Amino acid sequence: MTEKINIRKLEADLWESADLLRAGSKLTSSQYCMPVLALLFLRYAYSRFKMVEAELLKNRPSRGGRVMPVEPSDFAAKSALYLPREAQFDYLVNLSDDQPLGEAVNRAMTLVEEQSEQLTGILPKSYTMFSDELLRELLRIFNNKTLDEIGGDVIGRIYEYFLSKFAKAVASDDGVFFTPKSLVKMLVNVLEPEQGVMLDPACGSGGMFVQTGDFVNAGGMNANTQMTFYGQEKVEYNAQLCLMNMAVHGLNGRIVSGDEANSFYHDAHNLAGKCDYVMANPPFNVDKVKSESASAAGRLPFGLPGVNAKTKEIGNANYLWISYFYAYLNDHGRAGFVMASSATDSANKDRDIREKLVLTGDVDVMVSVGNNFFYTLSLPCSLWFFDKAKRLENKNRVLFIDARNYYTVVDRTLNEWSEWQLKNLQAIVHLYRGEQNKYKALINEYWNALSEHAERHDNAAWQDRDMTFEKALGVLNSEEAMYKKYIKDQQDALKKTKGKKEKDELKAVITSNEAELAVTLEAKDMVNEAIWLTSKFGLEGEYQDVLGLCKIATIQEIEEKNYSLTPGAYVGVAEVEDDGVDFHERMNEIHTELASLNKEANVLMSEIMKEWETLNTK
Repeated sequence: MTEKINIRKLEADLWESADLLRAGSKLTSSQYCMPVLALLFLRYAYSRFKMVEAELLKNRPSRGGRVMPVEPSDFAAKSALYLPREAQFDYLVNLSDDQPLGEAVNRAMTLVEEQSEQLTGILPKSYTMFSDELLRELLRIFNNKTLDEIGGDVIGRIYEYFLSKFAKAVASDDGVFFTPKSLVKMLVNVLEPEQGVMLDPACGSGGMFVQTGDFVNAGGMNANTQMTFYGQEKVEYNAQLCLMNMAVHGLNGRIVSGDEANSFYHDAHNLAGKCDYVMANPPFNVDKVKSESASAAGRLPFGLPGVNAKTKEIGNANYLWISYFYAYLNDHGRAGFVMASSATDSANKDRDIREKLVLTGDVDVMVSVGNNFFYTLSLPCSLWFFDKAKRLENKNRVLFIDARNYYTVVDRTLNEWSEWQLKNLQAIVHLYRGEQNKYKALINEYWNALSEHAERHDNAAWQDRDMTFEKALGVLNSEEAMYKKYIKDQQDALKKTKGKKEKDELKAVITSNEAELAVTLEAKDMVNEAIWLTSKFGLEGEYQDVLGLCKIATIQEIEEKNYSLTPGAYVGVAEVEDDGVDFHERMNEIHTELASLNKEANVLMSEIMKEWETLNTK
């Protein structure tokens, strides 16, 4: 738990330091984004290079008392990049002040590209536009030893964190280049990829590949041997971000960019009917797509959407994307993608395509997502899932989930699903698929997390043999109150303390208690999510439709609603608990209060005008 908090702080500290440098320069976010991310990549490559080099040297044969030098092929066998001396991070950090640093970093990027066909022509070589002072400070920031001490894929995580921060300031020609992690994780959790061919025909910065790789690796397999990743990305800048992102996470992929990667007109990898998995967050509501070119490119099993007879253009390309995602699947493939919420109910030709799609029996799950899940847009969206190999019981059924009111607020403009909320939504899908064992495994995960917290706190209340999630919440509430009281008492004592040593000691105690409070609050969030889930489906996991949340609908029921795929049309609206306040009485109180405030405002305005007139006559 503490390690997690430290990584979060490290992310924030590194970003703050790097962003302060940008703010102090004359560089825009667009100019700064790629070079900074490439330096992070170089730092990752160096960290992995040193780790693999140490492994290789352990059992290295020697001749004449001299250890045989390591070769680039030795590193390739370990899925690591070989770095010539001039491309190693510590070489750049230790260059003397009289050596031109921008040129040295450009040279390092060129040398790295020579070691990786996937990165050829991808890494930036524009570092001479940076002042040597700024570059030197960036290298110092990323030379943080904590990155090596924490271990794991922490630099990959920090790369994604930086990407998300840049996403707020840097937009590509087609909108956002970074799909928020919680949306991508939800797609991956429902698709549950194991092995095969995966395509993202609008791959942006590669988040779908990274999360798929994490999912496969977490299952005890190797993503690079189990999966083959293909991507298309029209904007070359985004494709470069994608390839670096994949490299930072140790993944290989075939990414095509530029005009030939325009998915409306090109199946760049010739993958129609061949994909095990398709994932994407395509640009929504694109217009002016040439209908004849799109038709000639194929992948339209349900025909073209609406075409303007005069311009021969498609006015809204949402159903082109939807058709493509279906067409790419093989006979057991699964697709998951983000789509504008309006597409679940759009009319005319869209409605006709949707009917044909529903009648295949391959629409699997539909999820409504609320506002503020994107970094640069506030609009709601939907997640669509296809499965061409559904279990027989579900062949003519669709699971609808309305998650618009289920999320965690990050800040005023951003919402997300927490890790436990993602697991809960996935659990509903597991029950729909008849996988009660996976539901029970999640309940065990909750209990194990709670046990870890109890072991950390020597509290007699945790010894209750009949502990329930509801009782645990009560214990955590008491813990929270205790830590808050400790912190307040210590802060009060700090105000009265004069000695520096005593002040420092109190500050250390306050910091420690604040860290413990954070751990308790995190445990509280976790237990609240356990209660949310078990209150609906029990400890054993018996699926039932939940008003306002989820419903399994038959194709006949969907037909009765004119083939709408809007979850809200099926799940209904949850009952609102009566808070005991009489609505009409409260509205009368508000109107009376408002009238009084207006009267006071009018009196005040009158007095101000009198004063103003008096001043003007002097």
